[in-house]
Amino acid sequence: MKQIHNFINGEFVATGKTFDKRSPLDNAIIAKVHEAGRGEVDAAVAAARAALAGPWGKLTVAERVDLLYGVADGINQRFDEFLAAECADTGKPMSLARHLDIPRGAANFKIFADVIKNVPTECFEMATPDGRGAMNYSVRRPVGVVGVICPWNLPLLLMTWKVGPALACGNAVVVKPSEETPQTATLLGEVMNAVGIPKGVYNVVHGFGPNSAGEFVTTHARVDAITFTGETRTGAAIMQAAANGGRPVSLEMGGKNPAIVFADCDFDAAIEGTLRSVFANCGQVCLGTERIYVERPIFERFVAALKRGAEGLKIGPPEDATTGIGPLISREHQSKVLSYYKRAAELGATVVTGGGVPEMPEHLKDGAWVQPTIWTGLDDDSPIAREEIFGPCTLIQPFDGEDEVIRRANDTQYGLACSIWTRDLARAHRIAPQIEAGLVWVNSWFLRDLRTPFGGAKQSGIGREGGVHSLEFYTELKNICIKL
Repeated sequence: MKQIHNFINGEFVATGKTFDKRSPLDNAIIAKVHEAGRGEVDAAVAAARAALAGPWGKLTVAERVDLLYGVADGINQRFDEFLAAECADTGKPMSLARHLDIPRGAANFKIFADVIKNVPTECFEMATPDGRGAMNYSVRRPVGVVGVICPWNLPLLLMTWKVGPALACGNAVVVKPSEETPQTATLLGEVMNAVGIPKGVYNVVHGFGPNSAGEFVTTHARVDAITFTGETRTGAAIMQAAANGGRPVSLEMGGKNPAIVFADCDFDAAIEGTLRSVFANCGQVCLGTERIYVERPIFERFVAALKRGAEGLKIGPPEDATTGIGPLISREHQSKVLSYYKRAAELGATVVTGGGVPEMPEHLKDGAWVQPTIWTGLDDDSPIAREEIFGPCTLIQPFDGEDEVIRRANDTQYGLACSIWTRDLARAHRIAPQIEAGLVWVNSWFLRDLRTPFGGAKQSGIGREGGVHSLEFYTELKNICIKL
């Protein structure tokens, strides 16, 4: 049985307590994961602090940049190993992970190495009463030890989205991957050692939330900042923990993202983009679309076309090149998603397609499979329209005017993302600023310039990451005033 260890101070560390990692494909146990206790978390934080005080803290920006380029190259050199580990943990199609998860996971190190290498600070001359003046300039210093709490839907990509800028800025990290997806974070430890990242800079502790590694990291007095991606309830608990000691947090949390489709849209592009935004990664994308508002003249046509697209997605295992959708992450999450499928039917929804569990071959019957599902016929107050499901499903509703659809799109506790589909750019410019979300796409979805700010509004998050905005979290600006 494969053993997945913690990675602390450059060493792989076993513990006396393990938990099972099960495959989403068939629920079989594929690895034993060594759970970190308080002692292991203490050791990881101590190693991180020692690295900051030691060789890592003494490197120049140019030297850090070279090492981070080496990490990116090291991931790419072992591309197939990372691909296999990611797909074993998540069950997602290899075609998706090969295109997105692994290359983006590697690129995050180079992107933020380039940012830190080129970002300026500020300088101001000021007058003084004696006429000689003074000069103020700013320098960036790492915030210290960063606790990184990662999700299971895009494990490598979203972990390196945080570790990349944290290390570029000179911090050390203690990473707590999701218990569902422990493998790529651990494998990255081998790359860190091979590249020559000093011991203690990158640490990984495995476990759960309450009374386990997650709680021990977020409540640790010597963790200086916490960054988290995951559900809103967990983010709120982390924020409460971080309040003890006044530590900064960066939180990307839940979403119930709308798409707004106007009758004048490029219809084929809107269908293709919305099909991806609903069903990519089996709907397990924080930016995914769970609410679609379609202008009434094209409503029936849009529903029919999206139905054809959903029914054309082949459900299957990762290694099959024709697979368009894999399983959910776990049987537990399958139960949650199926509870919403059942609830929608009880509320009288029209099930356009899906709504249950697909027929799978015998060897895959115990996996976390669900059908891609589309509903119509429910109103804005239904739980299907208001609660995050995080599965391959969406509710389509008609609308009649701009003011109406803006109000309905904003009528949610969340505010992460929105897509607007229209050929009328004046309308797009008019509507986009009125949408209460951190990211609004026009005629696209998941198109990301990594230099731009990323984060949520309302209960979808606090803070912004990406480009120089990441540096604002992972560094502290210090002003130095020189009297001339």
